[in-house]
Amino acid sequence: MIHNPNMYRTMPVGIVLRKTPGVTRWAAWHWTAVAVLPGAPEADWRELRREGEAVEYHAATLTLELHGAETEAYLHGITAEVPSVFVVMRAGEGSDPLDVLLVTASPYEAQDYTDSGEEIVEKVPMPHGLVAWVRDFIEDFHEDEVFVKRKRDKKRVDLVQDGVGDPRIGKAADIYASPALKRGRLQ
Repeated sequence: MIHNPNMYRTMPVGIVLRKTPGVTRWAAWHWTAVAVLPGAPEADWRELRREGEAVEYHAATLTLELHGAETEAYLHGITAEVPSVFVVMRAGEGSDPLDVLLVTASPYEAQDYTDSGEEIVEKVPMPHGLVAWVRDFIEDFHEDEVFVKRKRDKKRVDLVQDGVGDPRIGKAADIYASPALKRGRLQ
């Protein structure tokens, strides 16, 4: 396959995480992805807003990548009732509460990350500008696959009687007899 660099686009996207008090004694805090910031600069847990105990952080800026071979998935994502991107996270190591691993516009790719159970996948509504950017990419590169119905071959398989007897046995009465007994080898 020849790689066409024009079938690939990227955009930096900031990930906004919200920290709220936990509702059980086992979880002091609840973290969730609440927004994305298209074209955002680099960030490292910069506080954006505080409302009582709830705090929103610009936790990270990742690159949203669109590939020409994935346009069907992007189309599925933007035609949903609420067009969304998906943020993939994992429990943080060190001082960060969560490590933000990936942002994707493909619901199929996001679903793959839910299989292991190790990652947290959050669905975040797409801003209108990001929806337009993804839609433009789809319009440029999406090609509908033509459905081709498989046709049966014309061979008549019902005329052959397979599995009846051993072809080395000559008469029908001895169909179930062992070939070795028939020739007198076993005594």
